[in-house]
Amino acid sequence: MTAWLDIIGIGEDGLDGLHPATLTRLQTAEVIIGGARHHDLTEGFSAERIKWPSPFRALVDEIKSWRGRRVCVLVTGDPLWFSAGAIIGRALEPGEVTFHPQISAFQFAAARMGWSLADLETVTVHGRPAEQVLAGFYPNARLLILTRDGDTPAEIAKLLTDNGFGPSRMTVLGALGGPNETRIDGIAATWDAISPDFHTLAVECIAEPGARILPLTGLPDDAFEHDGRMTKREVRAITLASLDPRRGGMLWDIGCGCGSVAVEWMRAGRDARAIGLEPRADRRAMAATNATRLGAPALELIDVTAPDGLADLPVPDAIFIGGGLTAETVDIALNALSPGGRLVANAVTLESETILMDLHARHGGELSRIAVSRAKPVGGYRGWRPMMPVTQWVKTV
Repeated sequence: MTAWLDIIGIGEDGLDGLHPATLTRLQTAEVIIGGARHHDLTEGFSAERIKWPSPFRALVDEIKSWRGRRVCVLVTGDPLWFSAGAIIGRALEPGEVTFHPQISAFQFAAARMGWSLADLETVTVHGRPAEQVLAGFYPNARLLILTRDGDTPAEIAKLLTDNGFGPSRMTVLGALGGPNETRIDGIAATWDAISPDFHTLAVECIAEPGARILPLTGLPDDAFEHDGRMTKREVRAITLASLDPRRGGMLWDIGCGCGSVAVEWMRAGRDARAIGLEPRADRRAMAATNATRLGAPALELIDVTAPDGLADLPVPDAIFIGGGLTAETVDIALNALSPGGRLVANAVTLESETILMDLHARHGGELSRIAVSRAKPVGGYRGWRPMMPVTQWVKTV
């Protein structure tokens, strides 16, 4: 198959930064697609010019209709690193597309900061809630963040301050690699700078004394808003280990409750996704609050009681059943899982435990009982107070 689409990364130096072969592809293009800024950087060609639509995904089908023409798509920096190039590339056959990388904003920013790219976290909040970065806040963490606009640094500064990282150092790097490159340095707790709309944000996390540092998983129970009915920390840790979070993995959390398992799943695996099924509006509200506050704002919550609605959901890599356990729901869930997927079901009541024992007899898998005791005051002393035991069934398909 002959490549007809070129996706070209371009920097602030415009045409001067392009490889000669890449420049030739641009010069001979019949259609050039890009944002207003990209078109301004590549003036002087006779090709038909098209600007990004809103929403952007509407353009993908239009691009497909141009097969047989010479088409160039202009993006910023590396087309395959948090870029439109990756979205377009997934929609076409590999042989149809040629990628032309440029130095990415992350590479430029790391060079300006003197930071090793291998030793930091790269995050984007472009088109996403700023709370996306919360899971990356820990002492001495270095973050490079692709931002949405000039308001983003103030949002990040507030999140840092509200979570005990007010002393963190922030640097706004604008127009990287161009003649008008800018740099603004400041501290999160006192941030009041006016930032350019187009920039990359560098953050060096510094915890203030007494800051509460949260782990990625195994969050304390009081980190969540809940009504008392939730998967407790020790059981949650075992449950997450059984679910096996992976990068980009999809979880169905059936009987989501306050969302504790779904939130930790999304914190544990980069770009992990989760759908919480919860029929009670008050619990969906708690789950939404927890997801935003704990760095998993993309958690999708659905008003449904399983097994209703399961047939229309994206294919899951893991399923957790923490409430509403029935044999019918389990049968549908097992058939829905992707190859190698895992189903984890927890039971507290004798009735639910009986269902799990029957499922184990029919399907195999692993059946275990989790018993946890916590030290509590007993008069002037301390003693062990047992939590309700949890029966857990794990099945891999």
